[in-house]
Amino acid sequence: MGEFELIRQYFQPIADSLPTGALVLGPGDDCAIQRIPADQDLVFSVDTMVEGIHFPEAYPADHLAWRALAAATSDLAAMGAQPVCFTLALTLPAADEQWLSDFSRGLSAAAGTFHLSLAGGDTTRGPLTLSLQVHGTVPRGGGLRRSGAQAGDLVCVSGTLGDAGAALDYLGEQQPSADVKVVLDRYHHPHPRLALGQALSGIASSAIDISDGLLADLGHILEASGVGATIDLSVIPLSRALCRLKGEKALEFGLHAGDDYELCVTIARSQWSAMPEEGEEHLTVIGTIESEPGLRLTGGSENTDVAGTGFDHFRRKS
Repeated sequence: MGEFELIRQYFQPIADSLPTGALVLGPGDDCAIQRIPADQDLVFSVDTMVEGIHFPEAYPADHLAWRALAAATSDLAAMGAQPVCFTLALTLPAADEQWLSDFSRGLSAAAGTFHLSLAGGDTTRGPLTLSLQVHGTVPRGGGLRRSGAQAGDLVCVSGTLGDAGAALDYLGEQQPSADVKVVLDRYHHPHPRLALGQALSGIASSAIDISDGLLADLGHILEASGVGATIDLSVIPLSRALCRLKGEKALEFGLHAGDDYELCVTIARSQWSAMPEEGEEHLTVIGTIESEPGLRLTGGSENTDVAGTGFDHFRRKS
């Protein structure tokens, strides 16, 4: 199968089946065209995934498509953005038709769920690698950033943490238990917090998505904002499945494991009364921003390892 036949058969149908919205021109021309309303800012982000680094070898293609688009889309959620479209650059060892069929099915499902139109991309031959760029819009000047945290703000996280990281220990399970199925689904099918990010626009003082681990990503907020924080380890939200599977080690997964794609946000106490229902339902307060730089942890047991630094592409994960 040639490159253009591959695109026509497996990717053009995705573009044709999704609503275009602000996407004026999609695949088939030299460039796509996106129209930006006068009162909006364009936000965009690109993520790359490489086989053997970001996902295991022989990882199911439909899961890979969902995870790759979800990881990129989570950056839009952290900015409080409305998703618009995405591009895909796909490097393949070979044009395996079964793999492409599974991949395009997973990609179509994810794009429809996240309300993203396929705007175009590129295919080439080589080691399996995916690069996805996502575009969204925010009200002019209203994008959430990492740099707005102030002393006295509450530190909050959405959902539960650590499940996706724990799932790596069970990817080869042939008959997974109910708890293993829970953490595996968090790994295979993450759901970016798009609605929550949009609801927190104008309320949160800073935000970041948790892709590399809570402590590592919170550290980015603290550095960008020039502040510190105290975190109460006893209130870190962990799923029952994770606690049953990992016991006393569950908290370490909640602090250091990545790939959950939840949000970590800071919110002024004065804004808490304005919290929308979406925030009240999904956020847990885990600490407070302080003027003194550094990250201080309380409420942990003496067996809790808090020294990890999260994922780094050029350093072994601690």
